[in-house]
Amino acid sequence: MQSRTSAPRTGRPRSATADAAILAATRAALVELGWSKLTLGDVATRAGVAKTTLYRRWAGKNELVVDAVAALFDELELPDRGSLAADIEGVVLQFAAILARPEAKSGLMAVLAESTRDDALRERIRASVVDRQKRLVLEGRRRAQVRGELPPESDPSAAARTVDLIFDMVAGAVVHRTLVSAEPVDPTWVHDFTQVLLLGLSGAATSEG
Repeated sequence: MQSRTSAPRTGRPRSATADAAILAATRAALVELGWSKLTLGDVATRAGVAKTTLYRRWAGKNELVVDAVAALFDELELPDRGSLAADIEGVVLQFAAILARPEAKSGLMAVLAESTRDDALRERIRASVVDRQKRLVLEGRRRAQVRGELPPESDPSAAARTVDLIFDMVAGAVVHRTLVSAEPVDPTWVHDFTQVLLLGLSGAATSEG
């Protein structure tokens, strides 16, 4: 089953307040009802808006839930703690804390399961969650290069591949730890994980040099 493609819409400008209420209502409904029982009508009632308001903004449930989950991860910020290691530890702890929230856990697991049979949904997840959060990797590497912790890169293609790899390693490890293994992402684990990641980055920088 393929997601419907959202057509360009005109008319009254979107309300950020209404959007936030709808996304919050979607997350609450996911926790309470689960994916299969969630309906746009229920979300509209919870958010205090007309059902037509939802359809003007989202083509269907898949798109709405992805955006509701993506909004949670947009809360992530890269703290400036003075070193690359400390910055990584800070953002990983934030990421784990978001994943531990019932609405994030329910929403992410639901859309990932649905995306295995919906290519359009998978692309929406990539654009709305994965690609948007790569900003954290880009900012972390830029800071580390300014501090002299990482060398500058002359090959944009190689740099982009490294960004993808770092993101996959961090996201994959933390998601697996929290949602699959159900083990704590505590400061000790985060410290050990960061040291392993930094060893890999040092090796990659040496091979590029």
